[in-house]
Amino acid sequence: MISPELDNRFRTAAAAEGLLDVAYDVVDSPIGQLFVAVSPRGLCTISYDPDPEHKLEQLVRGFGARILRSPRPVDQVKRELDQYFEGTRREFDLDVDLRVARDFGKTVLAELARVPFGQVTTYGALAARAGKPTAARAVGTIMNRNPIPIVLPCHRVVGANGALVGYAGGLERKQALLRLEGATLA
Repeated sequence: MISPELDNRFRTAAAAEGLLDVAYDVVDSPIGQLFVAVSPRGLCTISYDPDPEHKLEQLVRGFGARILRSPRPVDQVKRELDQYFEGTRREFDLDVDLRVARDFGKTVLAELARVPFGQVTTYGALAARAGKPTAARAVGTIMNRNPIPIVLPCHRVVGANGALVGYAGGLERKQALLRLEGATLA
């Protein structure tokens, strides 16, 4: 049996030597545990499902097979998430790896990243900003599959009438994030 100290040293060394396609960890937050994964290019996944087994196959398909739980590469993401939840951070300063997103999805996610802290937009308005004003439903699908919620703030997207609709993490989390940001709804 491998000692916890040796196991930790192995995981840290693998990450430090650039031997991983993805490093991940499970981090605590006020809205529940989050599965957080980073590639050498940047943050690639935040999931509300903290069970790694549900995400590993997806990560292998998108990023490669060398995936290991290694907390150190996730430290900056954890620190910025902690600051966000404490109310001391309004913007994230993280590189993101969106190679699994398709062209329109990347455009939509880039526009989503521009929605300011504490403000909301609609699916239709986001579609228009992405150059396809009639693609509100497609934007809804992209929001549902957003690989990096919170950092790419899909919780700031509401229905055309201002109502909270759909959120992969559940409407309670969407409400909590908007409340944290002081967003006002119609």
